[in-house]
Formats: sequence, C-alpha cells, structure tokens
Amino acid sequence: MASIKTIHLAGGCFWGTEKYLGLIRGVILTRVGYANGTTENPTYEDVCRHGTGHAETVEAVYDAEILPLPQLLERFFLAIDPTAKDKQGHDVGSQYRTGVYWSSDEDEPIIAAALRTLQARRDAPIVVENEPLRCFYPAEDYHQKYLRKNPRGYCHIGQNLLDCAAQ
Repeated sequence: MASIKTIHLAGGCFWGTEKYLGLIRGVILTRVGYANGTTENPTYEDVCRHGTGHAETVEAVYDAEILPLPQLLERFFLAIDPTAKDKQGHDVGSQYRTGVYWSSDEDEPIIAAALRTLQARRDAPIVVENEPLRCFYPAEDYHQKYLRKNPRGYCHIGQNLLDCAAQ
C-alpha cells in the first residue's frame, strides 16, 4: 500500500519510545535498534561502552492515511525533551540523543517544518537531529517489545502520556 511508510525515531531509551509509539493509532509495527553509527551490527554493549556513534532508535511503520507524518512527529515530540543533548530521563550518553532519521527525500522538508514549529514553542534551542538514515541494525531480541515482556521495567515516558497515546 502506498500509504504505508517507515520513519526512524530516536527518543532516548528505546524501550519506552517503542512502547509509546506502538500505542498510537496508525502505527502498525515498531522495532528497536541502533541507527546512524559507524560500526556494523553493533551489540548493546558496543553501543553503550565502545563509542559506536549509534542512537537507540525505533523503526516505526505507520499508515500515513490514518497518521500523517506531521501528526506522528507532533506526538513523538511530546514524549521527548527536545532541548536535552545526549540524554532523556535518567539516561545519559550520545546513544540517548534525539533524532528523526528518514529514508525518503520527501520526508525531510516535513521534518524540517515540524522542527521549526517545535522550536517556535521553545525558548531553549532544540537539539533533535534531522538526518537521512545511514544505517539501522535491529537490537537483540530481548530488547524487542521489552516493556511488554517486563511491564515494570524502566520507562522514561510517564504513564499519563502512555495512557494518552493509547486513546
């Protein structure tokens, strides 16, 4: 279907970002992984401790007829602190940076416009990356749908926002 699209969103720890995005109507599929680093097929250990340059990222497949990209981005921005460099919640490090990574050239101006709108609402500069997707490697199986398997696991996104996403 022409309306099925994919975007990669880095919003800090990918466990919570995946859960949040997966609750939004129009998001069909989510998968966590590592994006835009320099090492092929990194492990979690590599990303956290060996400076691979990857960001913890969620691959989101969505139906653009139900959830156009500007609306998806607006909801994504609610779940992050777009002014925090290399951290979200209690997680600190470049792997927890925020970003929107695109594969389709038609998405870049939409993302740029959404970031301009976001900046207009903020006093501090936003630091959300807007870059082409250079690489994406799926994370290990135990990270996929982590918070579904471990409901009491750490999540930097508040329950109220998760509840809102589910409506």
